[in-house]
Amino acid sequence: MTDIRKDAAQKHRIPVIEQMVEVFALLERTPEGASIREVVKAVNLSRTTVYRMLNTLSAHDFVHRSPAGSYTLGRRLLTLAAHVAPTVASYDLLATAQPHLNKISELLGEGSKLTVPSGDNILVVASAQGHGQYALSATAGQRLPFHAGAAGKILLAFSSREDIERRLTKLERFTSKTIIEPQLMLEELAQIRKHDWARDMGEQMSGVHAVAAPVRDHQDRVIAAVSVPFVAGVDETRVADIRQAVVTAAQRITNDIRSAAPAVPLTTLAVETPAPKRANKRVAKPKQR
Repeated sequence: MTDIRKDAAQKHRIPVIEQMVEVFALLERTPEGASIREVVKAVNLSRTTVYRMLNTLSAHDFVHRSPAGSYTLGRRLLTLAAHVAPTVASYDLLATAQPHLNKISELLGEGSKLTVPSGDNILVVASAQGHGQYALSATAGQRLPFHAGAAGKILLAFSSREDIERRLTKLERFTSKTIIEPQLMLEELAQIRKHDWARDMGEQMSGVHAVAAPVRDHQDRVIAAVSVPFVAGVDETRVADIRQAVVTAAQRITNDIRSAAPAVPLTTLAVETPAPKRANKRVAKPKQR
Protein backbone atom coordinates (compact mmCIF):
# COMPACT_ATOMS: atom_id res chain seq x y z
CA MET A 1 0.00 0.00 0.00
CA THR A 2 2.88 2.32 0.86
CA ASP A 3 4.51 1.66 -2.53
CA ILE A 4 1.25 2.51 -4.30
CA ARG A 5 1.07 5.83 -2.45
CA LYS A 6 4.69 6.62 -3.34
CA ASP A 7 4.04 5.83 -7.01
CA ALA A 8 0.97 8.07 -7.02
CA ALA A 9 2.88 10.92 -5.40
CA GLN A 10 5.72 10.53 -7.90
CA LYS A 11 3.31 10.94 -10.82
CA HIS A 12 2.35 14.39 -9.59
CA ARG A 13 5.91 15.71 -9.39
CA ILE A 14 7.69 17.81 -12.03
CA PRO A 15 11.12 16.39 -12.93
CA VAL A 16 12.75 19.73 -13.81
CA ILE A 17 11.78 21.16 -10.41
CA GLU A 18 13.11 18.04 -8.70
CA GLN A 19 16.40 18.61 -10.53
CA MET A 20 16.46 22.28 -9.54
CA VAL A 21 15.98 21.29 -5.88
CA GLU A 22 18.93 18.92 -6.24
CA VAL A 23 21.02 21.85 -7.51
CA PHE A 24 20.02 23.97 -4.49
CA ALA A 25 20.83 21.06 -2.16
CA LEU A 26 24.29 20.68 -3.70
CA LEU A 27 25.02 24.42 -3.38
CA GLU A 28 23.78 24.33 0.22
CA ARG A 29 26.37 21.62 0.95
CA THR A 30 29.13 23.54 -0.83
CA PRO A 31 29.06 27.18 0.40
CA GLU A 32 32.51 27.67 -1.10
CA GLY A 33 30.98 27.11 -4.55
CA ALA A 34 30.50 24.23 -6.98
CA SER A 35 31.76 23.98 -10.54
CA ILE A 36 29.45 23.16 -13.43
CA ARG A 37 31.14 19.75 -13.63
CA GLU A 38 30.19 19.03 -10.01
CA VAL A 39 26.61 20.10 -10.66
CA VAL A 40 26.40 17.87 -13.75
CA LYS A 41 27.62 14.91 -11.70
CA ALA A 42 25.19 15.60 -8.84
CA VAL A 43 22.04 15.89 -10.93
CA ASN A 44 23.04 13.36 -13.62
CA LEU A 45 22.04 15.57 -16.54
CA SER A 46 23.81 16.70 -19.68
CA ARG A 47 26.18 19.64 -19.41
CA THR A 48 24.02 21.66 -21.81
CA THR A 49 20.89 21.14 -19.70
CA VAL A 50 22.72 22.03 -16.48
CA TYR A 51 24.23 25.13 -18.09
CA ARG A 52 20.79 26.34 -19.19
CA MET A 53 19.34 25.65 -15.75
CA LEU A 54 22.14 27.54 -13.96
CA ASN A 55 21.94 30.37 -16.47
CA THR A 56 18.22 30.76 -15.80
CA LEU A 57 18.64 30.60 -12.01
CA SER A 58 21.51 33.09 -12.23
CA ALA A 59 19.43 35.52 -14.30
CA HIS A 60 16.93 35.62 -11.44
CA ASP A 61 19.67 35.73 -8.77
CA PHE A 62 18.71 32.38 -7.24
CA VAL A 63 22.30 31.31 -7.83
CA HIS A 64 25.43 33.43 -8.13
CA ARG A 65 28.28 32.73 -10.56
CA SER A 66 31.71 33.93 -9.46
CA PRO A 67 34.30 35.29 -11.94
CA ALA A 68 36.12 31.96 -11.50
CA GLY A 69 33.03 30.10 -12.72
CA SER A 70 31.83 28.49 -9.49
CA TYR A 71 28.20 28.65 -8.40
CA THR A 72 26.77 29.51 -4.98
CA LEU A 73 23.29 30.27 -3.66
CA GLY A 74 22.06 33.72 -4.70
CA ARG A 75 20.84 36.73 -2.77
CA ARG A 76 17.27 36.34 -4.07
CA LEU A 77 16.84 33.47 -1.63
CA LEU A 78 17.37 35.89 1.24
CA THR A 79 14.61 38.10 -0.14
CA LEU A 80 12.28 35.11 -0.26
CA ALA A 81 13.33 34.09 3.23
CA ALA A 82 12.15 37.47 4.49
CA HIS A 83 8.62 36.38 3.58
CA VAL A 84 8.72 32.99 5.31
CA ALA A 85 5.81 32.63 7.73
CA PRO A 86 6.55 32.22 11.46
CA THR A 87 5.12 28.70 11.36
CA VAL A 88 7.87 27.70 8.91
CA ALA A 89 10.96 29.43 10.27
CA SER A 90 11.90 30.55 13.77
CA TYR A 91 11.03 34.15 12.94
CA ASP A 92 9.46 36.27 10.23
CA LEU A 93 11.70 39.19 9.34
CA LEU A 94 8.80 41.32 8.16
CA ALA A 95 6.63 40.59 11.18
CA THR A 96 9.60 41.19 13.46
CA ALA A 97 10.47 44.52 11.87
CA GLN A 98 7.01 46.01 11.32
CA PRO A 99 6.26 47.06 14.93
CA HIS A 100 9.62 48.82 15.11
CA LEU A 101 8.99 50.62 11.82
CA ASN A 102 5.59 51.69 13.12
CA LYS A 103 7.19 53.00 16.29
CA ILE A 104 9.71 55.09 14.31
CA SER A 105 6.92 56.64 12.28
CA GLU A 106 4.83 57.35 15.39
CA LEU A 107 7.80 58.90 17.18
CA LEU A 108 9.14 61.01 14.32
CA GLY A 109 6.13 61.49 12.06
CA GLU A 110 8.32 60.33 9.17
CA GLY A 111 7.92 57.30 6.92
CA SER A 112 10.26 54.37 7.52
CA LYS A 113 11.19 51.23 5.62
CA LEU A 114 13.05 47.92 5.72
CA THR A 115 15.23 47.02 2.74
CA VAL A 116 17.07 43.84 1.73
CA PRO A 117 19.49 42.99 -1.12
CA SER A 118 17.82 41.65 -4.27
CA GLY A 119 20.04 40.96 -7.25
CA ASP A 120 21.64 44.12 -8.59
CA ASN A 121 19.25 46.29 -6.60
CA ILE A 122 17.88 46.61 -3.11
CA LEU A 123 14.23 45.82 -2.40
CA VAL A 124 11.89 47.52 0.07
CA VAL A 125 10.09 44.66 1.83
CA ALA A 126 8.24 46.55 4.60
CA SER A 127 7.29 50.13 5.37
CA ALA A 128 5.37 52.39 7.73
CA GLN A 129 3.83 55.64 6.61
CA GLY A 130 4.52 58.89 8.44
CA HIS A 131 1.86 61.32 9.62
CA GLY A 132 3.89 64.54 9.52
CA GLN A 133 3.13 67.37 7.12
CA TYR A 134 6.24 66.70 5.03
CA ALA A 135 6.54 62.95 5.60
CA LEU A 136 7.81 61.01 2.60
CA SER A 137 6.06 57.76 1.72
CA ALA A 138 7.84 54.44 1.25
CA THR A 139 6.31 51.54 -0.67
CA ALA A 140 7.08 47.84 -0.26
CA GLY A 141 8.20 46.32 -3.56
CA GLN A 142 10.18 49.37 -4.65
CA ARG A 143 13.61 48.61 -6.11
CA LEU A 144 16.47 51.06 -5.58
CA PRO A 145 20.20 51.21 -6.42
CA PHE A 146 22.89 50.08 -4.01
CA HIS A 147 25.21 53.07 -4.33
CA ALA A 148 22.73 55.96 -4.18
CA GLY A 149 20.82 56.09 -0.91
CA ALA A 150 21.42 55.41 2.78
CA ALA A 151 19.89 51.90 2.87
CA GLY A 152 21.69 50.81 -0.28
CA LYS A 153 25.04 52.05 1.01
CA ILE A 154 24.53 50.13 4.27
CA LEU A 155 23.87 46.90 2.38
CA LEU A 156 26.76 47.57 -0.01
CA ALA A 157 29.19 48.45 2.79
CA PHE A 158 28.69 45.08 4.48
CA SER A 159 28.75 43.02 1.26
CA SER A 160 31.67 40.82 0.28
CA ARG A 161 34.72 42.49 -1.23
CA GLU A 162 33.98 40.77 -4.54
CA ASP A 163 30.43 42.11 -4.51
CA ILE A 164 31.58 45.64 -3.73
CA GLU A 165 34.19 45.64 -6.48
CA ARG A 166 31.68 44.34 -9.01
CA ARG A 167 29.15 47.04 -8.17
CA LEU A 168 31.75 49.81 -8.23
CA THR A 169 32.19 49.22 -11.96
CA LYS A 170 28.76 50.67 -12.74
CA LEU A 171 27.99 53.70 -10.59
CA GLU A 172 25.16 55.55 -12.31
CA ARG A 173 24.64 59.22 -11.55
CA PHE A 174 21.16 60.17 -10.35
CA THR A 175 21.81 63.66 -8.95
CA SER A 176 24.76 65.99 -8.54
CA LYS A 177 25.30 64.42 -5.10
CA THR A 178 25.59 60.82 -6.34
CA ILE A 179 29.01 59.33 -5.66
CA ILE A 180 30.22 57.80 -8.91
CA GLU A 181 34.00 57.73 -8.31
CA PRO A 182 34.97 54.23 -7.07
CA GLN A 183 37.66 55.49 -4.69
CA LEU A 184 35.30 58.01 -3.08
CA MET A 185 32.68 55.30 -2.72
CA LEU A 186 35.19 52.99 -1.03
CA GLU A 187 35.99 55.77 1.43
CA GLU A 188 32.28 56.32 2.06
CA LEU A 189 31.71 52.61 2.69
CA ALA A 190 34.67 52.51 5.10
CA GLN A 191 33.11 55.35 7.09
CA ILE A 192 29.78 53.51 7.17
CA ARG A 193 31.41 50.34 8.51
CA LYS A 194 33.22 52.42 11.12
CA HIS A 195 30.17 54.29 12.40
CA ASP A 196 27.53 51.59 11.67
CA TRP A 197 25.05 53.95 10.03
CA ALA A 198 24.74 55.83 6.75
CA ARG A 199 23.34 59.11 5.48
CA ASP A 200 22.00 59.98 2.03
CA MET A 201 22.62 63.62 1.14
CA GLY A 202 20.27 63.66 -1.84
CA GLU A 203 22.23 61.09 -3.84
CA GLN A 204 19.26 59.19 -5.25
CA MET A 205 16.71 61.99 -5.47
CA SER A 206 17.34 65.73 -5.20
CA GLY A 207 15.88 67.24 -2.06
CA VAL A 208 15.48 63.89 -0.31
CA HIS A 209 17.89 62.88 2.45
CA ALA A 210 17.84 59.69 4.54
CA VAL A 211 19.48 57.88 7.44
CA ALA A 212 19.90 54.10 7.61
CA ALA A 213 21.29 51.48 10.02
CA PRO A 214 21.99 47.74 9.61
CA VAL A 215 19.96 44.77 10.86
CA ARG A 216 22.01 41.67 11.66
CA ASP A 217 21.19 37.98 12.02
CA HIS A 218 22.42 35.26 14.40
CA GLN A 219 25.74 35.01 12.57
CA ASP A 220 26.26 38.81 12.73
CA ARG A 221 25.60 39.17 9.00
CA VAL A 222 23.92 42.33 7.79
CA ILE A 223 20.67 41.08 6.24
CA ALA A 224 18.63 44.27 5.99
CA ALA A 225 18.64 48.02 6.55
CA VAL A 226 16.20 50.24 8.42
CA SER A 227 15.95 53.74 6.98
CA VAL A 228 13.99 56.98 7.22
CA PRO A 229 13.83 59.39 4.26
CA PHE A 230 13.14 63.06 4.93
CA VAL A 231 13.10 66.34 3.05
CA ALA A 232 16.36 68.26 2.84
CA GLY A 233 16.77 71.41 4.87
CA VAL A 234 15.94 70.17 8.37
CA ASP A 235 18.34 71.24 11.12
CA GLU A 236 21.01 68.90 12.44
CA THR A 237 19.23 68.46 15.76
CA ARG A 238 16.34 66.89 13.87
CA VAL A 239 18.74 64.74 11.86
CA ALA A 240 20.31 63.53 15.12
CA ASP A 241 16.86 62.55 16.42
CA ILE A 242 16.14 60.63 13.22
CA ARG A 243 19.52 58.92 13.38
CA GLN A 244 19.00 57.84 16.98
CA ALA A 245 15.54 56.45 16.25
CA VAL A 246 16.81 54.50 13.21
CA VAL A 247 19.86 53.08 15.01
CA THR A 248 17.72 52.06 17.99
CA ALA A 249 15.08 50.38 15.82
CA ALA A 250 17.70 48.47 13.81
CA GLN A 251 19.32 47.22 17.02
CA ARG A 252 15.99 46.16 18.48
CA ILE A 253 15.07 44.23 15.35
CA THR A 254 18.49 42.56 15.52
CA ASN A 255 17.90 41.67 19.17
CA ASP A 256 14.49 40.19 18.36
CA ILE A 257 16.00 38.07 15.59
CA ARG A 258 18.78 36.84 17.86
CA SER A 259 16.34 35.97 20.63
CA ALA A 260 14.71 33.41 18.33
CA ALA A 261 16.46 30.06 17.87
CA PRO A 262 17.47 29.81 14.18
CA ALA A 263 15.44 26.95 12.69
CA VAL A 264 16.72 27.72 9.19
CA PRO A 265 20.50 28.30 8.79
CA LEU A 266 20.74 31.67 7.08
CA THR A 267 24.27 30.86 5.98
CA THR A 268 22.67 28.90 3.17
CA LEU A 269 20.60 31.91 2.14
CA ALA A 270 23.29 34.60 1.98
CA VAL A 271 26.54 32.94 1.06
CA GLU A 272 28.50 36.06 0.20
CA THR A 273 30.60 37.00 3.24
CA PRO A 274 30.10 40.60 4.35
CA ALA A 275 32.85 42.83 5.63
CA PRO A 276 33.55 42.27 9.34
CA LYS A 277 31.69 44.40 11.85
CA ARG A 278 33.84 46.88 13.71
CA ALA A 279 33.72 46.75 17.47
CA ASN A 280 33.23 50.49 17.87
CA LYS A 281 29.51 51.17 18.27
CA ARG A 282 29.78 54.89 18.99
CA VAL A 283 27.30 56.88 16.92
CA ALA A 284 29.20 59.46 14.92
CA LYS A 285 28.53 61.39 11.79
CA PRO A 286 30.04 59.96 8.58
CA LYS A 287 32.10 62.22 6.38
CA GLN A 288 29.81 64.32 4.18
CA ARG A 289 30.42 65.40 0.63
